[in-house]
Amino acid sequence: EFVRLQVLSDRREVGSGRAESTMTRLIAEAKAPARASIELGDVTHHNLKQLKKINTVVLPVSYNDKFYLDVLESGELAKLAYYNDVVVGAVCSRIDTSENMRRLYIMTLGCLYPYRRLGIGTVMVQHILNCVERDGNFDSIFLHVKVDNKGAIEFYKRFGFEIVETKQHYYKRIEPADAHVLQKTLTKKAAAATAAAASQPSSASSPDANQQHVDEQEDAPTGNGPEAVDAGRGIGGAGLEAAADANVHNNHSSIQNSTSQQTPPAPEKNR
Repeated sequence: EFVRLQVLSDRREVGSGRAESTMTRLIAEAKAPARASIELGDVTHHNLKQLKKINTVVLPVSYNDKFYLDVLESGELAKLAYYNDVVVGAVCSRIDTSENMRRLYIMTLGCLYPYRRLGIGTVMVQHILNCVERDGNFDSIFLHVKVDNKGAIEFYKRFGFEIVETKQHYYKRIEPADAHVLQKTLTKKAAAATAAAASQPSSASSPDANQQHVDEQEDAPTGNGPEAVDAGRGIGGAGLEAAADANVHNNHSSIQNSTSQQTPPAPEKNR
């Protein structure tokens, strides 16, 4: 197994009074391992800088210190994504109790461009869905997506999200400034249990009837940034492959994905 990284950056050749500039390119040639590892790890004081770097590269907005201090207290609701032990993405969410509801708000979700379409975004979203399912007491999950971010909209629709509102002039200093609110409505465990019990025969006719019983931004409003997931344009994207069988565990969860794709260039190796 080997990886060769060649960097050609702004090379200028002068000849006959003419300068030619070549675009920066990263060329990775690798014999990819038979199995690639996608893992989710906790956000801690030791790797907080890596989260900041991911958000800086992926999202065209900046977040202040309070945002990151809150993320440190988010537990399972904030995770770094690793591809073969390299930090390549992150998801940050929080609990929102406005409008007399208990909702989960996805603030940021993004993946570095070379690592998209590898299922990493799917793993992060699936982890959040697993969190709310285990809790059982959320009314919905929601996020903001830029209106022209078609890739993100289609990505989230695959998980049951739908556009429920469009906010005009949501973003600052970003065009277009409007954002769609995408939401996935959930059924609380208590309500589901009540409905299930109501559908059962009465105890008089059946003796066994009773046996069944996530935000502070400097450049934009609270949200998951203009580009939560942008598969097509290279800003704040995430992998779009379906991974319904992805089994994400707590703390340092590991998913082994078979892949024949080439391993993309690695930005960092330390955690």
